[in-house]
Amino acid sequence: MVRYVVDALLGTPGIGEVLVVGPSELAGAVPGARVVPARAGIMENVLAGLEAAGTSDPVLVATGDIPLLTPEAVADFLERCRETQADLYYPVIRRSVVEGRYPGIRRTYVRLREGSFTGGNLFLVYPTAARKVADLAERLLLYRKQPWRMGGMIGLALPVKYLLGRLTLREAQERVCRTLGVRGAVVVSPYPEIGVDVDHPADLALVSEILSRP
Repeated sequence: MVRYVVDALLGTPGIGEVLVVGPSELAGAVPGARVVPARAGIMENVLAGLEAAGTSDPVLVATGDIPLLTPEAVADFLERCRETQADLYYPVIRRSVVEGRYPGIRRTYVRLREGSFTGGNLFLVYPTAARKVADLAERLLLYRKQPWRMGGMIGLALPVKYLLGRLTLREAQERVCRTLGVRGAVVVSPYPEIGVDVDHPADLALVSEILSRP
C-alpha cells in the first residue's frame, strides 16, 4: 500500500527526496525512497521524518494508507497552498466529491455551514511549526473520528455550533489555529484521492477493486 503513495509522490514535479517512516523491512519495497526508523505515536513519527529531512523549508507529510493518491492530486494541493501564507496547510474534501467519485467509501464527515467535509491525509508544514504543535496535535488526533469531541478540546462553543450546523469552515480553522498557536490554512481540494484511506477490511476490498480496474 505504501508503494502506491511513494510512487505518487515521486511522480509529482517539485518534490525532492521521499522519506518513509516505518520498519526497516520496507527498504526493499519502496524503491526511490529512504526508510527512517519508526517511533511510537503519529506525531513522533512525523517528527522523525522531519528530523531526517534536515530542512527548515516546508515538508509535505502523507499517511501511508492512501493508495489512490495521484501526482495530480498532490500537485494541485501544493499549488493551492501557494495561495496563502501559513505555517501548516491541511486539505478537506466535500462529501459530494468523495461519494460522487467513489460510492461506498466510508469516511468521517464534519457538517459545516458550507456543507459536509472530510479531512485529507496530506499536510504541508514547516518543521518549526510541527515541533511546536506536536503534543497537542497528538491528543487531537486521538479524536479525529469524533469531530464533536475534538471540538470540545478547542472551545466549548464549537461543539454547540457544530451540532446546530452553524459552524463555518473559517471559524473552525481560526479556533484550531489559536489553540495550536500557529498560522494554519484549510485547503479545499477537488481530489477525493487525498481523503480516501484504508481503515477497515471493507475499505481495503473496495480500494483493491478500484486499483484492479483497467
